[in-house]
Amino acid sequence: MSRARQPPLVTGISPNEGISWTKVTIRGENLGTGPTDLIGLTICGHNCLLTAEWMSASKIVCRVGQAKNDKGDIIVTTKSGGRGTSTVSFKLLKPEKIGILDQSAVWVDEMNYYDMRTDRNKGIPPLSLRPANPLGIEIDKGRFPQKDLEALFPGMSADFTSENFSAAWYLIENHSTTSFDQLKTAVVNLKKQANKKNEGSLAYVKGGLSTFFEAQDALSAIHQKLEADGTEKVEGSMTQKLENVLNRASNTADALFQEVLGRKDKADSTRNALNVLQRFKFLFNLPLNIERNIQKGDYDVVINDYEKAKSLFGKTEVQVFKKYYAEVETRIEALRELLLDKLLETPSTLHDQKRYIRYLSDLHAPGDPAWQCIGAQHQWILQLMHNCKESYVKEQKGSNSLLHSPMLDLDSDVRPSPIGHLSQTASLKRGSSFQSGRDDAWRYKAPQQVVFVEKLTKLVLSQLPNFWKLWISYVNGSLFSETAEKSGQMERSKKNARQRQNDFKKMIQEVMYSLVKLIRGALLPFSLREGESRQYGGWEMKSELSGQWLTHVIQTVRLSSESLTALEIPNDMLQIIQDLILDLRVRCIIVTLQHTAEDIKRLAEKEDWVVDNEGLTSLPSQFEQCIIHSLQSLKTVLDCKPGEASVFQQQKTQEDVCQLSIGIMQVFIDCLEQLSTKPDGDIDTAHLSVDVSSPDLFGSIHEDSSLSSEQRLLIALSNCRYLERHTFLNIAEHFEKHGFQGVEKITQVSMESLKELDQRLFEMYIEFKADPIVGSLEPGIYAGYFDWKDCLVPAGVRNYLKEALVNIIAVHAEVFTISKDLVPRVMSRVVEAVSEELSRLMQCVSSFSKNGALQARLEICALRDTVAIYLTPESNSSFKQALEALPQLSSGTDKKLLEELLNKFKSSMHLQLTCFQASSSAMMKT
Repeated sequence: MSRARQPPLVTGISPNEGISWTKVTIRGENLGTGPTDLIGLTICGHNCLLTAEWMSASKIVCRVGQAKNDKGDIIVTTKSGGRGTSTVSFKLLKPEKIGILDQSAVWVDEMNYYDMRTDRNKGIPPLSLRPANPLGIEIDKGRFPQKDLEALFPGMSADFTSENFSAAWYLIENHSTTSFDQLKTAVVNLKKQANKKNEGSLAYVKGGLSTFFEAQDALSAIHQKLEADGTEKVEGSMTQKLENVLNRASNTADALFQEVLGRKDKADSTRNALNVLQRFKFLFNLPLNIERNIQKGDYDVVINDYEKAKSLFGKTEVQVFKKYYAEVETRIEALRELLLDKLLETPSTLHDQKRYIRYLSDLHAPGDPAWQCIGAQHQWILQLMHNCKESYVKEQKGSNSLLHSPMLDLDSDVRPSPIGHLSQTASLKRGSSFQSGRDDAWRYKAPQQVVFVEKLTKLVLSQLPNFWKLWISYVNGSLFSETAEKSGQMERSKKNARQRQNDFKKMIQEVMYSLVKLIRGALLPFSLREGESRQYGGWEMKSELSGQWLTHVIQTVRLSSESLTALEIPNDMLQIIQDLILDLRVRCIIVTLQHTAEDIKRLAEKEDWVVDNEGLTSLPSQFEQCIIHSLQSLKTVLDCKPGEASVFQQQKTQEDVCQLSIGIMQVFIDCLEQLSTKPDGDIDTAHLSVDVSSPDLFGSIHEDSSLSSEQRLLIALSNCRYLERHTFLNIAEHFEKHGFQGVEKITQVSMESLKELDQRLFEMYIEFKADPIVGSLEPGIYAGYFDWKDCLVPAGVRNYLKEALVNIIAVHAEVFTISKDLVPRVMSRVVEAVSEELSRLMQCVSSFSKNGALQARLEICALRDTVAIYLTPESNSSFKQALEALPQLSSGTDKKLLEELLNKFKSSMHLQLTCFQASSSAMMKT
């Protein structure tokens, strides 16, 4: 039995490093007794037995596989010696990274292109071709502005692929902070790369030396075998027969191999064609790939492939390449048209617009796609605005129902739309615009013009911001990619934008003009010119909007103006909107005042004739509250927002508002006159109610008795007095508080008109009350054929005077029941009328007897003393003239009798005369 052999020992390997599939020679001891004895071979952990070729017990040849470890041992395993060891190791190198423009001795598969910029494999071609870092040192980008570098190196570029490459520009841009030692290292790297390129074909031969040596060995072995087997000893001379045989053999050989050689040539041609197809399959497959990527929407891939094909085959002279490249150009032109159609398609988002513009820029589309897009968007916005108007006008003419006008609940906190966000300030509840139902909530329907303005402004605010942002991107060049920037396309775009600033300004102005005109056509049709009514108008104006809806519209337009200002649109372009807001504010004030006048006119229907302690009905208070509510509803309209002008800046507006305000006051004055002078049959059955708890009341009209015309006059006079002293002054303060102009004129004219009404009503009442009393004096004096010349000694005041005093007391009671403040004024005038008539009657008497003179003096003095607190200079003068017409008392007896009779009269009439004595000092105040 033979002794076992020693384990294999590897003592050397050549070469000791290399990439995968490198052919190596392994040397050592006890490497096996033959090929069948070798059962295992690993290098760096990878099994290389399949490629191993056993040469001898000390030599094995194999190829290194794709090992996982970078460095490892060489382990040989044999049947006779088992698993061996190794005193050396092999280093596995990574494959050299071959750029797409680098020279190589082997073919590199383009579909597995290695992107050196990202240091990773990439399945698709890159957008642009960049060489590897030539200096071999770390790149440190500087902070030099691009514009400064372009100015410093005009016409040059830092791009390696450019014909105008500038090394200085490249160093400033990429190595401005690199140390001098690193730059020296970079020089050495450049020299190595230059020497490598200068080696030329030798470099490719070195890379394939093993292949050449194997082929040479195979050819030598075949030649030696042929020499050994093909040698013949020919003796003697060649016979003709042998020559014929040889000739036939040669011809037969030629015939046999001709077909083989033909097939070989054909196979070589096919192989060459396949090699060409494989090598340039990118170009040959590009038309189909373009169509597929377009269908999938992968426009970036199409653009990248097109740029690569253009750089490689754009100037080729090979006909087949020209043909396929022409197909590529045809499809790219179709893509340009497709992208332009998508760009001009509306509606579209700003993101899509920018994307399509960038695609067209990278595809070098003719014209200016960005400006075409801006123009298309401009026309689209205008068309949307006019279509919005036409749809609402058509709906209005087709039916009376409102378009998209949900019921708006003003008491609800949640609004279904911005239209529902109405002002919560107090406002007039006009019967023509609003209705008060029995439900717990107020419900309104938005007028169609208001809904249209809401929709129109919302439409503009949804479209115009993107339109403006698109223009800003066009101006600053952010629409274009990095490639466009380097090619100078961005600068051309900025130049075009500067030249088209005026055109874009006109576009914005046209949009603003259309917006304003459409709103004017819906709300202020009278402000349009004749030619504009058809284009911007067409609304059926059955009734004008109320002030409340106009206030809401103003708020809507204001919010729209603020939103447009936030886009940094120049103020001169938005001035037309400010003018619209001003006109709407003026119109809102005019309409509100007009509607207020109508509401005040209807206050006469609400007069209930219920009188308080001061003799006032609720009418003055209702009038004042109506004015205050109207002004409060105009507060937001009168207030000036930033950039807005005062609503009263125009003289005509001041005059119109002043006249309307005066008209409102005059309407209420006419309302008072109508109520006080209306015939009994025209007055609703109402009852005068008084405060019976008042201690100052002398009496009251029975609650079941109807008001007389005299009582209505007294109530109207009481209201006029309160209006003059309080209400009109309070209203003037509110006018001034809200910035109204010409308040003094409003107050003056209104006061004059009120005083005129007061005087007319007062004269009417005095005529009603004083004339009967005055008319009864003369018949009473001469009743019973009384004669001043022949009369008895006076026994007291006669009945006619007592009746007159009772009538005066009745007037006092009636006035006091309504308003005690009117008593002095009324009683003074009644006393003046009675004293004047009494003086006239005394002056008409031709002569008095002694008793007649005493009787006349008694009655005159009794009347004068009774109404002393209501005497005026006029009444005093009348009593004086009456007494002067009488003979003077000559004896003391007559004077004593006169005094006794006066005291007797006052004593007997004490109860009736009490009304002429109470609180005289207070009652004389007027």
